[in-house]
Amino acid sequence: MADEDAPFSLGFEEPGAAYVSGAQRARVFTESWVAARLFCPGCGEPRIAQQAANRPVADFQCVGCREEFELKSQRGRFGPKVLDGAYGAKLLRLASDTSPNLMLMNYDLARFAVTDLFFVPKQFFTAAIIEARPPLAATARRAGWIGSKIVLRDVPESGKVWLVRGGETLAKADVMERWRSTLFLREAGLTARGWLIEVMRCVEAIGRPAFTLDDVYAFEARLARLYPGNNNVRPKIRQQLQVLRDRGWLEFVGRGRYRVRGIA
Repeated sequence: MADEDAPFSLGFEEPGAAYVSGAQRARVFTESWVAARLFCPGCGEPRIAQQAANRPVADFQCVGCREEFELKSQRGRFGPKVLDGAYGAKLLRLASDTSPNLMLMNYDLARFAVTDLFFVPKQFFTAAIIEARPPLAATARRAGWIGSKIVLRDVPESGKVWLVRGGETLAKADVMERWRSTLFLREAGLTARGWLIEVMRCVEAIGRPAFTLDDVYAFEARLARLYPGNNNVRPKIRQQLQVLRDRGWLEFVGRGRYRVRGIA
């Protein structure tokens, strides 16, 4: 994305001027900005296309590699949880690997500017980060319907691929490199992927790029609670570290010492 694109004006004074409510104007602005300005972080295609209205899964699709994206936008920063659609349908999409990638956007409607935008690639969506909401009351139009929340705080930092942060645009090459650094997770099944992601979270929680095997063992009790059926947590930790090393996310320094590579 070229420098002259900042601050992401779409080139007309007031997108959605014909709409009365702020919510309508915001929807028109955010969707128009994505369709006009956003490149695909996977293949670099300069545009992603808006899908037909009310499509149940994705809002946008790359015209090159066909990656699908769902857009969620709001003025203020996102909290630890993000509202999503029907809980049962979400779990079915996870099992069939048809979930779209997620785009989370913050905007300033007064300036028609995007202030923050990051992707959560679909490989980071596991059942562990999907939380059921209470069923709708019997008096509701959709009585008994159960929605869901995405527990954003449980997504490791490696699963948040920033494009715009604090109004500043990151270089396209850096965005694409970060996106590609975790694509290996798509090759793992849901359970195996869950283990890898949890170990990545443990490594990130250590708070420094260089760490030891004992540093990760300190999270043994937490991992045992997450996976109560596994009675060999330490061997499982070593196995996951080896996979992360083999896939380039980690570097093995020697004698039980590791280092997080590159931008991860």
